[in-house]
Amino acid sequence: MPPRPISAVAADLGLTDDVLLPYGRDKAKVELTALARPRASAAPARLILVSALTPTPAGEGKTTTSIGLGEALHSMGLRACLALREPSLGPVFGVKGGGTGGGACRLQPSAEINLHFTGDLHAITAAHNLLAAMVDNHIHHGSAPRLDPGRVLWRRVMDMNDRALRQVIVGLGGTANGAPREANFDITAASEVMAVLCLSADEADLRARLGRIVVGFTAERKAVTAADLGAVGAMTALLRDALRPNLVQGNEGVPALVHGGPFANIAHGANSLIATRMALHLADWVVTEAGFGMDLGGEKFFDILCAQTELRPAAVVLVATVRALKLHGGQPLAALSTPDLGALRAGLPNLLHHLATVRRFGPPCVVAINRFPTDTQDELDLLVNLLAEQGVACVPSDHYARGGAGARALAEAVVAAAVDPRPAFTPLYDRAAPLEDKLRALAAGAYGAAGVALSRQARADLQRIRKLGFEGLPLCVAKTQSSLTDTPGVLGAPVGHTLHVEGLREAVGAGFIVVMTGEIVRMPGLPKRPSALDVDVVDGQIVGVE
Repeated sequence: MPPRPISAVAADLGLTDDVLLPYGRDKAKVELTALARPRASAAPARLILVSALTPTPAGEGKTTTSIGLGEALHSMGLRACLALREPSLGPVFGVKGGGTGGGACRLQPSAEINLHFTGDLHAITAAHNLLAAMVDNHIHHGSAPRLDPGRVLWRRVMDMNDRALRQVIVGLGGTANGAPREANFDITAASEVMAVLCLSADEADLRARLGRIVVGFTAERKAVTAADLGAVGAMTALLRDALRPNLVQGNEGVPALVHGGPFANIAHGANSLIATRMALHLADWVVTEAGFGMDLGGEKFFDILCAQTELRPAAVVLVATVRALKLHGGQPLAALSTPDLGALRAGLPNLLHHLATVRRFGPPCVVAINRFPTDTQDELDLLVNLLAEQGVACVPSDHYARGGAGARALAEAVVAAAVDPRPAFTPLYDRAAPLEDKLRALAAGAYGAAGVALSRQARADLQRIRKLGFEGLPLCVAKTQSSLTDTPGVLGAPVGHTLHVEGLREAVGAGFIVVMTGEIVRMPGLPKRPSALDVDVVDGQIVGVE
């Protein structure tokens, strides 16, 4: 169906023109004052979290499933809304392509959302890099407090995959150009400013969190913050509009608040707290997504977001595919279209591992099998029966091909499972525990690891964090998304492995400790054949952004 005017989509949620800031005919920002109005529905709102098994090149389709589920709930006459993350230009032009769903389940306007959208990621990039420029200016002029050039933590960012910028030297060319020092770039989604925006409750909280950002240390190892540099006011000005959630729609008309950053492998990987709260304020059924597998985005959603807010998923949907499970079970990628019940059985432990993680947190779980045309009925029946033995509803879903109608059975299973709007929740670790104890509990519970090994650098980082009094913060682990271990090629559900921690970084504004593991980097690179080669404008229309 053709996209509806954004005012009509807003009306489904009870939003009036005075709280809408239209960006053309098909997208708008929503004023935060909408949260202050009385809730239109007397029914308790239910939050549904969509996560997945460990991602593979075979594809899983969390975003497509989220949109299909939302469209199905909407078609059932339920007051439904999506609360999803904004795409990053890095994957759009890199390996993954667009982040607005696929097949019959897409957000609209798809190309615009995938590219500049309403400018949120550009604003975050600008605010982050303004602070970086003020750091170097502070050092150049010798302002107090005197930052030690060798102890600067604050990196630069850009919303693009560019491996050549991972390590750079700035300040070359003489004293007029600043103090020479080593520096780094991350992708914008990994910026602490992105996390600050996503975790802020309102503008006052945004300002306070920005002020707490630690940019580096003096020679005496005293922390220097963004507030010390006087950067908070200008950063807040750059982020004022970006703090407002964006309203769009699915291609069958379900309202969608799309706001905040992706990348649960190198960031916390959830959409904004404000957008989720707004969706729960305006709708009765809210579908949100945690990036990558349950071990990454799912764990962070519970241990970071739920542990410090009122958010409680009424149910979790774990997305799997027959193809991905067979790949985890040892079937070669090129042969995944060939039926193989043995490989399917062998790959099932990966899904069961993530199911066990959901159960540790507490909410009920539904497994959604995102169907591919090559799936056989025998393979689907095997999964349904094996998961029934675990007491879990497993629902094959045709949403990619048939949209909301194809996800109707999944939606009915979710409604049946989500009886309690706010079920009990248990985090994997006590945030007040020593950091190494928290790491061990997280690694065992989410990754199946037997232990944790800290590098010399990580141990030095831990001592600094302890002295500064930040050890009580929760953890945001940066880890490969392609394995439960910190080694990308290890598939299935390995146990007894060691999580190797290479470094720790205090993200005080965001309110967590970043834990760098294995060989993970926070600035991706482009593949040999990037998706950018397929993007163009033909007859005035953007093509190749899928």
